[in-house]
Amino acid sequence: MTTSALRRLERLGERGEDTPELRSQKRVLVVISMTVGALAIAWGAVYASYGEWLAAWIPWTYTIAVFTSLVIFAATGRFAMFRFTELVLILLLPFMLQLALGGFVNASAVIIWSLLAPLGALAIGGRRQAIGWFVGYAGLVVLAQWLQPSLGIENNLPTSVIAGFFMANIVAATGVSFFALHYFVGQKDEALEMLNQEQAKSERLLLNVLPKEIAATLKESNQVIARRYPEVSVLFADVVGFTPLSEELEADEVVTLLNDVFSYFDSLVEDLGLEKIRTMGDAYMVASGIPTARSDHAIALAHMALAMYDYQAPDAGLGSPLAFRMGMSSGPAVAGVIGRAKFQYDVWGDTVNTASRMESHGVPGRIQVSPSTHRLLQDHFVMEPRGVVDIKGKGPTDTWFLVSAL
Repeated sequence: MTTSALRRLERLGERGEDTPELRSQKRVLVVISMTVGALAIAWGAVYASYGEWLAAWIPWTYTIAVFTSLVIFAATGRFAMFRFTELVLILLLPFMLQLALGGFVNASAVIIWSLLAPLGALAIGGRRQAIGWFVGYAGLVVLAQWLQPSLGIENNLPTSVIAGFFMANIVAATGVSFFALHYFVGQKDEALEMLNQEQAKSERLLLNVLPKEIAATLKESNQVIARRYPEVSVLFADVVGFTPLSEELEADEVVTLLNDVFSYFDSLVEDLGLEKIRTMGDAYMVASGIPTARSDHAIALAHMALAMYDYQAPDAGLGSPLAFRMGMSSGPAVAGVIGRAKFQYDVWGDTVNTASRMESHGVPGRIQVSPSTHRLLQDHFVMEPRGVVDIKGKGPTDTWFLVSAL
């Protein structure tokens, strides 16, 4: 039989909605059933060759029952019924065969095969169920010993055959147990690897929306995650004239363009150790100094702003390069996680509001900064005074344009 055919057989009764663990349990039981069922044919043939027809028909009946239950399982997928049937057959038929052959010695301790029932229950049913099956196995062994003196049955098997069966029963029963458990462990390892892969995907998705430190804290507890930072810098940037631009381009061109732009911005965030907060349509928000405080928060964010200013977007048939309007401000802020179904790490406070106003009241193609950011950058960057601007919610405010690094 080819490997592909064996693979199809071991997947009998599987359903698309099965969990990896359930799929593994089904495969283990199918493999055990087919293996023991095939061995039972030869087992019965040996007894028949010595005229022990009752003893021969017991393993043959087992084989018929096993393959009948396999067919029913393949058709119905009812695993609980299939599992119970197989374990009962494995438990009872070796016991019956031992009685038919006249006890422990005459039957070559064939009842050892019944041990596969509690072992199988342990592998595919769990520890609690396995205890019950082991108690049943132990009870049958005691019952067989109790019945043996009253049986008075002698069989036609030569002493050499009985001795050979002792060896075969011990080796075969323990061998089937070992390889079944070996297979089960292999399936468990495969399921664990799949679980690890899914966990890694979830980890990557979580890190796409939350800072690494915050994600680690969130996984360890359900407490509210919030912290006040005395000094941070915040930058807002958006694409100038994006609304009319989006009406000129096809939908996929709009998405591709924004993806190219924001992916480049994301790379800057990673290289400079900043924290992307969110995107809002064509707007991009990034902060520096959170969740890990840093003394150069404004300087690092200014370098990103200049890199964004110099960025040349891929040609989208626009006829002219994209222009960005940017605004920066520095000061205290509160940051934390909101939401339960969809997590979001966000920043609040006057610093955030001022940075947003610096952007919305800014000039296309320029980086406008507030007085608080100007104080932190003036010794490190070329700053061009813009003058007083009437900022919504702030009133007349001195502003500067960030031009270049010194």
